Amino acid sequence: MISILGLALLAFGTPEEVPVAVLGHAVQKGDRIEAGDFSVEQRPAAAARGALTIDQASGMEAARNLPAGTVVRQADLMRPQMVRRGEPVTIRIVSGPLIITAAGRALAGGSKGEAVRVVANATNRTLDGVIEASGIVRIVTP
Repeated sequence: MISILGLALLAFGTPEEVPVAVLGHAVQKGDRIEAGDFSVEQRPAAAARGALTIDQASGMEAARNLPAGTVVRQADLMRPQMVRRGEPVTIRIVSGPLIITAAGRALAGGSKGEAVRVVANATNRTLDGVIEASGIVRIVTP
């Protein structure tokens, strides 16, 4: 059995190396990754499995600390956070043509289009809304 495995390894030779994008320097959690953060290196095909291209990773944020030389995969990144927990936000309450704005504070973080809870500073009421832009949460009333 072992000799068959050995013969199979000899027949296929060494693992094929492919070019893959790796981080040129360490990236901290929450930092935005851009195309200039990458360099291309030769890595075994098995190590490059699931790796993102430079275009796919550009503009995303690191979900954890990533050391230099890391092959970046989808689990290492997250969509850019437009609202962070504890940050001040502008709450837009929309009801038809009527729009009311109020100052508030985010109870959670998220990216555009995600649901988030906020607290209105004036009333101390907790509201559920959707992140519309950086620092702006939209509350839609029926």
